[in-house]
Amino acid sequence: MSAAVLALGTGAVTVSGCVWYVPAVADLRAGADRPVSRRLAAAGCVAGWSAAAAVTALLLLGAPAGLVLGPAAAGASASVLLRVRAALRLRRERAEDARCWSALAAVPPPVRPVPQRVFVRRAAAGLLSAAGAALALLTWGPSAGAGGLFALAVPAVLAGAALAVAWAAAARGRTARDPVLTAGPGEVRPGGARARGQ
Repeated sequence: MSAAVLALGTGAVTVSGCVWYVPAVADLRAGADRPVSRRLAAAGCVAGWSAAAAVTALLLLGAPAGLVLGPAAAGASASVLLRVRAALRLRRERAEDARCWSALAAVPPPVRPVPQRVFVRRAAAGLLSAAGAALALLTWGPSAGAGGLFALAVPAVLAGAALAVAWAAAARGRTARDPVLTAGPGEVRPGGARARGQ
């Protein structure tokens, strides 16, 4: 595979990764408004995709393989390290939340997926599939008799279907009502007080 084709595939995947690194940049810009674990995870995401962009640029410039592998290894290492730190921090944050809820003698509310995250996950999976299909068709399509229009139409259809499915899933998440924590007769309210029937 030539460097130009590899650069095209890497660039397509990097562009489709915007559904991950654009929200991550927003989390970093929010600063203290986001938990530390979320900011660490966002930093790992940005580090990984920045390395992918650097690799794409080096491939387009015709850099040797040794020079290309340097940013790739550095970005992957930084991304993994930050993600591990984010996971450890998230465990501590959840344990602290559980202690606070137990001190209030209440059950913590269930964790439900945020509609925006549902959209990002579904769209990311579909767009990555579309990028992979585009790379495969551009690489092996001409030898199999697939024209350029077909190589563009299939990824476009896959990307459109992925965005439609992601939008529908996020819309269902927005319309779903979260359970309201209420205390009936004889049940314990936060703080230990019991609800009395009227």
